Amino acid sequence: MQDSTISHWGTQDRLQAHFIVKLDATHPADYVARTILNTEGHFGAKKVKSIVWDGGLLAEVLNKDTGLNELISKQSINDATIFVDPAVKEIRIYGKWKNSHDFEITKDLYAIYNKIAEHVKKI
Repeated sequence: MQDSTISHWGTQDRLQAHFIVKLDATHPADYVARTILNTEGHFGAKKVKSIVWDGGLLAEVLNKDTGLNELISKQSINDATIFVDPAVKEIRIYGKWKNSHDFEITKDLYAIYNKIAEHVKKI
């Protein structure tokens, strides 16, 4: 009998870039962070007004970086949604899944992830 949970559409074109910071975290909970977006507008016209970081010690540090938060606020809803998670010997920084037509890493996104990585290294 076939498994009913298997998708009959085959492989989906969903991509997600992960930026990895090599680090042996002694307290992994300190490195958990995600953006909470304050938005205005509806549907396709929805814009990010401001962001707040939620999580551990890293989130507190990121909340103090106003330049970073202003740069994130200028991004689209999907690009402004950022997650930071500790793994075994690394910290992963990533955003939402995107389809193959929308997938790109702009200079601003690279600068955002790079700045987050700098904060991770300082903790």
